[in-house]
Amino acid sequence: MLSPTVGDLLRDLHASLTLRKRPEDVAQLIQDLHAAQGTVLDPATEAALAKAAEHSLRHVWHGYTSMAEEFTRPIGAQRQLARAAALFTSVPELPQSAGEDPALIEAVIRRAGEEIGRSYGQHNTGHDRLDRTGRAAAGLGEISKRQYNKRFRLLRRMEAKLARLVHEQHLREAAMTGKGAFAHALPFELFATDIDSAAFIAYLTARGYMRSVFTNGRQRQVYDEVAEALFQRLRDAPERTCWYAVAHTYPTAEVLARVSDRDLTRLLARWNRCLHQTAGLLEEVWERQPPARHTMIVRRGDDSSTWNLAAQAWNTARAHWLALLTELGQEEILDRVCPGKVPRLMAGDVAYWHRAGGGGLHPDTAVWAELPLPWEVLRGERACPRSRVEAACARHGVDPVAGAWTAPRPAAEAVSFRRTPELVHGVAVADPLMAGVLRSAGVFSGKRNRAAQEEQ
Repeated sequence: MLSPTVGDLLRDLHASLTLRKRPEDVAQLIQDLHAAQGTVLDPATEAALAKAAEHSLRHVWHGYTSMAEEFTRPIGAQRQLARAAALFTSVPELPQSAGEDPALIEAVIRRAGEEIGRSYGQHNTGHDRLDRTGRAAAGLGEISKRQYNKRFRLLRRMEAKLARLVHEQHLREAAMTGKGAFAHALPFELFATDIDSAAFIAYLTARGYMRSVFTNGRQRQVYDEVAEALFQRLRDAPERTCWYAVAHTYPTAEVLARVSDRDLTRLLARWNRCLHQTAGLLEEVWERQPPARHTMIVRRGDDSSTWNLAAQAWNTARAHWLALLTELGQEEILDRVCPGKVPRLMAGDVAYWHRAGGGGLHPDTAVWAELPLPWEVLRGERACPRSRVEAACARHGVDPVAGAWTAPRPAAEAVSFRRTPELVHGVAVADPLMAGVLRSAGVFSGKRNRAAQEEQ
């Protein structure tokens, strides 16, 4: 068997940006990439990668992980498109990939609707369907009522399916954005500009994609000693590093200072669009049932899954937005518009665990409860300048700068590498085979609130 080439390994590394590979396995890929290129690594990087890669699936005895290695993909409309091709003469046979393309699905619905005199959005079976006279007037006299109704119902179901697909695609994107920033959106050509930059981005993203652990303390920090060693290689060769690509995932002042104003502005515009899209997801949940804003503890009927995904994406987008504004010297915008952070909903048992341990609600929850809702601020319906955020923070003993309410997050100090545990709903299980058995048996599922489970 031929050894993989540098190009093959780079593509595997790039593919990991939309998967949930364990950091250990990404470290192994990076080792293979440097070996294929013939790179002589510095001792610190070689030791750090070896420490992580020794726990990769290639080296551990089981060679297996019970955890899914990609974010849940929405079920496409392939089946509906195939049915439409069978019923409508204007709809051709389409490839499987077409079922995941909302624009193409909508075009098919519109084109097929023209065959039966139906406009896009006509859902009402009582008012929008054509009777015999209407079908004759539309030139559909040869189609029986039964055949017409069959086609009408199919297009109505396809529109509903399209709406669900778009929503689920937005949720999947929010999940990746919240944990890995814009890594998933990096084109291969930009990602592959520099191998060391690609290695750092891929490893840091894999760390960000790790599942949350069921705990009443802080989650594991993303930036560890392996990421630090990989980043040091970028510092050592700044002229070769693709700092613009790195800025998609790691917006520290050190990184952004090396990116051109033009590229910074491009990133700022993208994060601004992301803020608006994510605020829309939050508003949808709020309109169905507003969470208990002063506690953010889940109640029956709360869509905690969507809220938590959107909240994490919002906070990530907001952090990048603040960092870019600061680097561009446009902080005065915050004097007019400074939307606040959004806390995630907490499972009731986790909240009890906090109280039992002598803790309580995070002070950020009280600040959030005082500020206007994010979508109201973005639409200009309610004012939320920096001064208002600072005043709310002062009332609840929160430092607005250190707490990243009015300033970018401070750069994190590297933590020690720890191997990725096998988790069943956030509970660590030593053996991945046993974890698979416990998961399939539904163990722990009755002891955890859905919010805590979906947050993984």
